[in-house]
Amino acid sequence: MTAFAVRHGGSRQLAGTGTLLRFALRRDRLMIPVWIAVNALMVLSMPDTLEGLYGTPAERAGLVRQMETNSSLRAMVGPVFGDSLGALTAWRVGIYAGALAAVLSLLVVVRHTRDEEESGRQELVASGTVGRRASLTAALLAAAVANAVLALLVTAGLAGQGGAGALALGLGIAGVGMVFATAAAIVAQLTESARLARGLTAAVLGTAFVLRAAGDSATDDGSSALTWVSPLGWLENLRPYAGERWWVLALLAGAVVLQGAVAYALAGRRDLGMSFLPTRPGPASGRLGTASALAWRLQRGGLLGWSIGFLLAGVVYGGMTEGAADLVGDNDNARRIVERMGGQSGLTDAFLASMIGMLGLVAALWIVASVLRLHGEETSGRAEPVLANAVGRLRWAAGHLVIAFGGAALIMLLAGLGFAVGYGRQTGPVLAACLVQLPAVWVVGGVAVLLHGILPRAAVAAWGVAGAVLLIGWVGPALDVPRAVLDVSPFGHLPKLPGGSMEWGPVAVLTGVAVVLVAGGLAGLRRRDMST
Repeated sequence: MTAFAVRHGGSRQLAGTGTLLRFALRRDRLMIPVWIAVNALMVLSMPDTLEGLYGTPAERAGLVRQMETNSSLRAMVGPVFGDSLGALTAWRVGIYAGALAAVLSLLVVVRHTRDEEESGRQELVASGTVGRRASLTAALLAAAVANAVLALLVTAGLAGQGGAGALALGLGIAGVGMVFATAAAIVAQLTESARLARGLTAAVLGTAFVLRAAGDSATDDGSSALTWVSPLGWLENLRPYAGERWWVLALLAGAVVLQGAVAYALAGRRDLGMSFLPTRPGPASGRLGTASALAWRLQRGGLLGWSIGFLLAGVVYGGMTEGAADLVGDNDNARRIVERMGGQSGLTDAFLASMIGMLGLVAALWIVASVLRLHGEETSGRAEPVLANAVGRLRWAAGHLVIAFGGAALIMLLAGLGFAVGYGRQTGPVLAACLVQLPAVWVVGGVAVLLHGILPRAAVAAWGVAGAVLLIGWVGPALDVPRAVLDVSPFGHLPKLPGGSMEWGPVAVLTGVAVVLVAGGLAGLRRRDMST
């Protein structure tokens, strides 16, 4: 990335980059390792899982033949290009590993660019011996370090399946991450709000996934024009372990270079703290008369995006239920994994339960992000003017927490409606299955509230809790880990609906735990000093 800055003003533009990079990595010393560990373990655990599912070449060849005719599963995970364990690993988790790398990258870049400007810290840093493009360079380098470590772990961990394929998959995942890192760098120049920058970049990632899914559902070889429009489609067309197309890496590298150049050019043409897209002013009076109204205004855009995403995900997963159940039903080992995730019920019910459980795990990310909005408002200094008026701390926090916990209920309800539309039956049981995820989601949110209230400097560790829950829920059943490990996650105690019996005891206990965690966090917030 430094080449861009050199062409735009020489070494003085990069003064202080090393210091800012070390500072960025230190600030993200929890978030980056957790995301990398979750992503790497998801990829590296897959060969053993697939070997247990499809242990013979005949079984693997049969899976490939079935995927060629199953458009709903191709939309979900992409086409399969080979029947080796390495090729099946790239098929099964490659797209999702690339998406996770993209999410980490955009979070890192926005956090150390637009977030710093919005909080006012960048202005203080810029008053010292710091180059104009140093913060942008440090943010991109931090993302590059994270993606390089992930690529190294994937390459080393899969080398036993074939060195060339492992290298291709590692570089492809890292390349997708850097494409969205540079995309986030552009968006951070265009918008004045870090929240909007994250939301817009996430929307670009969602669009890329949808385009790839639409293209892959239409063709079984990744040749659709829609697939080639998406960076995630480039990753699958790299074809690790299936006659690697090394030239596809040039597409990823070219996108990174082009977008990086645009970001650097935009950074040199605006004032610190300003943006190219004007921010719409808030209402002069009336609608923001309360702290709750302000919290709603701050979080409504994110809630709308998550709501639309969960509704569409429910429709897509519901529509592929029959085809996926038929495919899984042909393999005893795959059936057992789905049943471990979804309960000992009929295969279709177990598949629905496992997909709904996955959305519940993702909803935990929403509630952590929404709760930590409190932390962002406090550390940026924006909470202080609100609390200087006749607004107590609990009232201020309540506005955000109602949106966080109520928003979790809303997105799970919309996911249930999506499943009902896509699947076309069992509307009541499916809605109940989605809503029963809420106590576990609320427990994760309660942990975030507790950390913010008692240990505000460690509030970001809530992302580590959410990452650990994701890891246990996604990888644990496939690896057949002991029940004691699965029970570490609150989701491991939920009844497996639809198909299973409703158990009110665990639901009540988890709800009570969430209430205690929130109460403890609010008590800590009320007693401690506010940070700035």
